[in-house]
Amino acid sequence: MDKTLRAYIEKLDRLELGQMYETDFLLTWDKTLDELKAVFTVADALRYLRQNNLSTRVFDSGLGVSLFRDRSTRTRFSFAAACNLLGLAVQDLDEEKSQIAHGETVRETAAMVSFMADVVGIRDDLYIGRGHTGQLAFAEAVSQGKKEGVLEQRPTLVNLQCDIDHPTQCMADLLHLIHEFGGIENLKGRKLAMTWAYSPSYGKPLSVPQGVIGLMTRFGMDVVLAHPEGYEVMPQIEEIARTNARESGGSFTRTHSMQEAFRDADIVYPKSWAPFAAMQERTELCSSGDAKAMEELEKRLLAQNARHRSWCCTEERLAATKNGKALYLHCLPADVQSPGRGGEVEASVFERFRPLLYKEAGYKPYVIAAMIFLAKFRDPAGVLRALEERGRPRKFCAPEKRTPLL
Repeated sequence: MDKTLRAYIEKLDRLELGQMYETDFLLTWDKTLDELKAVFTVADALRYLRQNNLSTRVFDSGLGVSLFRDRSTRTRFSFAAACNLLGLAVQDLDEEKSQIAHGETVRETAAMVSFMADVVGIRDDLYIGRGHTGQLAFAEAVSQGKKEGVLEQRPTLVNLQCDIDHPTQCMADLLHLIHEFGGIENLKGRKLAMTWAYSPSYGKPLSVPQGVIGLMTRFGMDVVLAHPEGYEVMPQIEEIARTNARESGGSFTRTHSMQEAFRDADIVYPKSWAPFAAMQERTELCSSGDAKAMEELEKRLLAQNARHRSWCCTEERLAATKNGKALYLHCLPADVQSPGRGGEVEASVFERFRPLLYKEAGYKPYVIAAMIFLAKFRDPAGVLRALEERGRPRKFCAPEKRTPLL
């Protein structure tokens, strides 16, 4: 067996994965450390196999269903790529073209889209109290469908972003850090600054900053959450981050100073988000159908944002990080500063880190594929062994030209 692939399989064999089979991936803090490490290990193994022209198609047929209630580029195509990598076809559910627009219930929708589906990915991040709750309702509905014999199998549900967490993004961010710092063990003691940054737009979800502080504190990092007064995230997620930090030997602190957060940081993640209180108000106004009040809220929040235009990732601020060489992260798309227009990051900073940012985004298809893989196979290490033994090229090549794994 190939030496690199064997190392991934041996690592996977050492992890306790009993709770991953036939389960969903909704929140990172609901998973054990071994389960999180398993996702990274399988993601790397699948990536390695593909790079070496070995097929990773573990399904001969089946469907991956995606439901996006918010706009998406990276996550939408990452989910499609992940399903295709494993051999699944993809169908995007357009609610405007479905019976959901006519009042179809969650239970009925879940059953109707899940015939022969192996995985369902849902993004529902716009309204507080609806996203994660809606995903739980969908998961319950497909469980009931399987129990009643309506569905021949229960599809795995993957959270493609909700109001609370963005696990596929944050896991891709962390896998990027693992590679950049030479191993997960090298993250302990690293300072990560998760900071608010100015954006000329309104209403960006809380799930990325919450996902970052909820995940990075699991691995002994010193995580600082920085934002202007009034831009708080959900208090229960801050409490999860504090608990994680105590258990991992890291730390979690909060500051209202971007400069303080950047000082001696190893990693910076400047990203705009809407205040928790404002997102709650937005949800209430949406429920009441008060369009005029919604417009007034947006104007108020844009004016509030404008008071903090100085919250930007600049070359000067990066110079204050550890040795002036902090790694810049972003989930993309970033609001890049331009003449007469403020933003989250200076153009020179963004352009310097752009190749690394694209590389960071490139881990997401493999992370999603790993989440599906681990939920669908009781013995994932055995399946990886079988993929190499099968030795089917992903891209056709004549037998005499085929290059074996090194």
